Amino acid sequence: MISFLLFGLYKFSSKATLEEKVKQIQMGDTELLSEVLEAYKPFVKKTASKVCRRYIYDSDDEYSVALIAFHDALMKYQSDKGASVISFSELVIKRRVIDYLRTHQKEKQEVLFEPGSESVDSAGYLENDQSMKAFASEQDAEARKEEIIKYSLVLKEYGLSFNELAVSSPKHKDARENAVFIAKLVSSNSEWFAELKKKKRLPIKQIEKEVDVSRKTIERNRKYIIAVAILINGHFPYLYEYVKEQLQ
Repeated sequence: MISFLLFGLYKFSSKATLEEKVKQIQMGDTELLSEVLEAYKPFVKKTASKVCRRYIYDSDDEYSVALIAFHDALMKYQSDKGASVISFSELVIKRRVIDYLRTHQKEKQEVLFEPGSESVDSAGYLENDQSMKAFASEQDAEARKEEIIKYSLVLKEYGLSFNELAVSSPKHKDARENAVFIAKLVSSNSEWFAELKKKKRLPIKQIEKEVDVSRKTIERNRKYIIAVAILINGHFPYLYEYVKEQLQ
């Protein structure tokens, strides 16, 4: 009974963070889900409008796509990945709307070139195709820029910067491979990664027991290991895609 009352007080507390509300939503609180979806409609519209470069209305298909994307983001959000609900949702919404626009444009082009069509506006097709490619390129560039900013802010929480990483990154291939291997271990171990997030330092004692690398070497590559572990486990798909070959 006490736990039920506490849950009730928590649920209707205006001080509950969005992350806390999402936990309750993922536990099956449909009423709270409806409240959050309603409260964050302006955020959903604003995010979709940025992608479409025009104001989005309730009747627009893009709004429906964006709202469904926000719902999916709430249900799939994981707090241990390093991103906030808003930043994660924004990324999901933008990607989903961009995918919709690309598909919608492709459908238009297929109709334009439908066999038996009496007239084909090839100039208009090429213009639309080029515009869509340019639009997609701009959106990808903007998403990468946002990821770089967010990643730099996360690194700052650990006392790190891009300049420091450039200086402290392992120069030899073997050392870099060992550091990446340790970073992958940290990112895949929920307890280790949780300790890293909480204390802002590597669980070196635990790592020593699992790898054939000296403590001195781990400490020397500490900054690089932390940066890679955060990159792997922190919802930075564009950045990860850029460096994934170096991390394999």
